Formats: sequence, C-alpha cells, structure tokens
Amino acid sequence: MDALRTIACLTYPDVMSLDVTGPLQVFASANVERQRQGLPPCYRICLLAEESGPVSTSAGIQLIADRAWRSVDASQIDTLLVPGGLGVDRQCQDTALLNWLRDVEPQLQRLGSVCSGALILAAAGLLDGRRATTHWADVQSLRDGYSQVEVLGDCLHTYDPHDHGGAAHIFTSAGVTAGIDLALALIEADLGRALALAVARRLVMFLRRPGGQAQFSALLSPEPSRVPRLAALLEWIPAHLGDDLSLEALAAQAHMTPRTLSRVFVQELGMGPGRYVERVRLEAARNLLQDAQASIATVARLTGFGHTENLRRSFHKHLAISPQDYLQRFGQARQENLNA
Repeated sequence: MDALRTIACLTYPDVMSLDVTGPLQVFASANVERQRQGLPPCYRICLLAEESGPVSTSAGIQLIADRAWRSVDASQIDTLLVPGGLGVDRQCQDTALLNWLRDVEPQLQRLGSVCSGALILAAAGLLDGRRATTHWADVQSLRDGYSQVEVLGDCLHTYDPHDHGGAAHIFTSAGVTAGIDLALALIEADLGRALALAVARRLVMFLRRPGGQAQFSALLSPEPSRVPRLAALLEWIPAHLGDDLSLEALAAQAHMTPRTLSRVFVQELGMGPGRYVERVRLEAARNLLQDAQASIATVARLTGFGHTENLRRSFHKHLAISPQDYLQRFGQARQENLNA
C-alpha cells in the first residue's frame, strides 16, 4: 500500500447520495487542511459499483463510479464504506456482492457502514457477534432480521480505534450526519485530534460528537401504527414532562397494570417506560437549550428532571457532554455570535 490511504465507497442504484458524499467530503477536507499546513494529502477517494460509470441515487442525481468492485485489489484499500439508501434491500439479496464483501473483508484495514448500509454488512454475515447500529428507522429491521448481531439503537457509530481487530476493523454508523462523525473519528485515528478538529471547524461543525452519543429522532413521535397500544400515552407524555411519570402513574393513564405496561413498552419500543420517559425528557431539554429558551435550572424543572444534577447526569449518560457545554456549543445565542 502506498503512502496515500484509499477510502473506497460502494455505490448502487438508489443509494442515498449524502451517505456517500458526506463522509467522503470529510476525507477530502482533511487533504485540503493538510495542504494548508504544507503537508502532502493523505487520502485517495474511490467510488465502486457493480460496473464503472454513472450510478443513479435516490435523490435523482448521478454519481460516477471509478471502478467495478469485482476488479479492485482489496489489499490496496484502507477503508471501505457501505452506504445506505432505498436500494439497500436489493443489495441485501445480491449474492455476488455479499460473497465479494465476505471475500475482501480480511484484506481490508477497515470496513464500515453508513446508515442502513449496516443491513448489507449484516446480510453478508459480517456483523455476526458484533455490536452494530444503524438509522433509528432501521434498528428494528436489523434486530428482527439478524439475531446474531448485538444491535445498539442509541449510538451514532461503533468505531473504536482501541479495539484492535474488533470495532477498529468492522464498524457501523447511524444516519447521514453520523457518517460524518464516523469519518472524523477515522481521521482522528489516522492523523490526530488536532487535524480532525481543524476539519470539523472548516466544515462548521461545532462538536465532533463521540460515537456513544444517542440518536433521538424516533422517540418523540412514533407512528401510531407502529405502537398501537401505546399511541395515546406517547402523545400524552411530552405535554406532561413536569408531572409524575412514574410507572404507576403511566399505567393509570394507559389503563393498564404496571406489569402489562412494562411488557408492552418492551414489545413495541424495545425499552421500558422509565427509560423512554428519560429520553423524551432529555430530548425536550436538549431542544430548550439549543433554542436558548431558558436557564439550565429552569430547563431541568420544566422537563421533569427537577434538579440540575439529574439533568447533568442524563446528559453525560446519553450525550457524553454537560448541559453547560451543550448550551455553549449549540445554543441559539452561540450561533448568532458566531455568525455576527
């Protein structure tokens, strides 16, 4: 392998364009940042497809694949990324592609997925016995379809540079922006934290989020058809965050016994009532801080955490950041000052 690290990304019909271009732009920006510092580029970017040439994305635009994946020397690839998109299901049934992924995996330094691309890796059997995540909307599909995979629905990515041969070799990430976080983590492992932060600043990213930070999008408004027995209760909870939301209180509101409610929560949401309530409260607190609508103490009271220490513990547990740091980095006032 030469001095340049080849970052290859698989493409296929109806791939999500941002799953491809988002992470790849981060690597390209690392090259630009190194050139600004008088250093040579580090990364070579390559698009792979079933055949070289144009590939239509789900956005209707086309990407141009450099090579057919069958023709590449996998030992010359440092990192292969497998993106998600509307075309994932067809790729999960493409025996030739799945066999190729299994064949090249031992030759790759790193193999990762973005968004629902995790389903392709799972279909190839490459996530068996491993921790994996994906976009929140596909978490249940990953759980239901691949029982040998330890599915983490609450993290941004599973890359761990210190887990040699494990999560440093095969890893997954959640939605589009989580793929960007993953790319920054890979750059930090390759070139150091200072360069990764310089790239993040250049891309106007206020924080390189740690992989363990949680996803939230599915929690506040799940579709009623997905949670038929809980729909009314889940609609009620966000409007009563400052009330008593103990198991007993929720069970009374839902007209169920506490035991039945706990069982239904696990069946329909994959978590217990207490955990769900904490996550909804945290999402509400995050939004209030992000909009700079109230002090941290007021936010803690309004969202049912009561004391700021309870809010701080929940932020650290799920977001790996303190409420104060979150307010400083993401608050509306901070944004306005940066743009002034």
